Amino acid sequence: MIAESGMSGEARNLPQKALAQKALARQEQEGALPETAVREHARLVYRIAYSVLRNPADAEDATQEIFLRVLRSGKSMAGIHDQKAWLARIAWRVAVDRRKSMAKTAAGTEEAGETLVAPGRGAEGVLLEQERSAVLERLISGLPSQLRDALVLSTLEEIAPAEVAVMLGISEAAVRSRAFRAREILREKLVALLGPGQST
Repeated sequence: MIAESGMSGEARNLPQKALAQKALARQEQEGALPETAVREHARLVYRIAYSVLRNPADAEDATQEIFLRVLRSGKSMAGIHDQKAWLARIAWRVAVDRRKSMAKTAAGTEEAGETLVAPGRGAEGVLLEQERSAVLERLISGLPSQLRDALVLSTLEEIAPAEVAVMLGISEAAVRSRAFRAREILREKLVALLGPGQST
């Protein structure tokens, strides 16, 4: 009888041990999830932050802040269905909040000499390309924020319109409409700058 009761107690401990081992394995897996998310989505988070802040140092700071917030929140990433979209939304909100709180402007923040001359490409070609990029950046910066945000996220950052809609809190149709309108305004401004036939 004693042997039987000892046996049943040992049998009862087996499921408890298995549950404990599963719980430990789950904790280890969840602990690795933020690290995996950083590895897989750091470039996306940085690009979103940069597209809003237009300054590499500020974008790097924002990227670090975003991942620190995710780690501090304590929310289990295992329960998140689409980690990429979730992190993109957080990145967008943090970057927009930083942009609102910053007093400095985005113009002229790129360092001189950042672009290296490619072999076979002269200095004149590099300067022309930098000039074109600067003009286009100024034109995009001059767009109304609603249009600029939709354009930058959906077109330049190549985030799906459905994800952009969730990030901005608008419908997918509104994202497409705003991005289209932004492209039309840019086209009109380029035609005014360069003359007809040279902007397309």
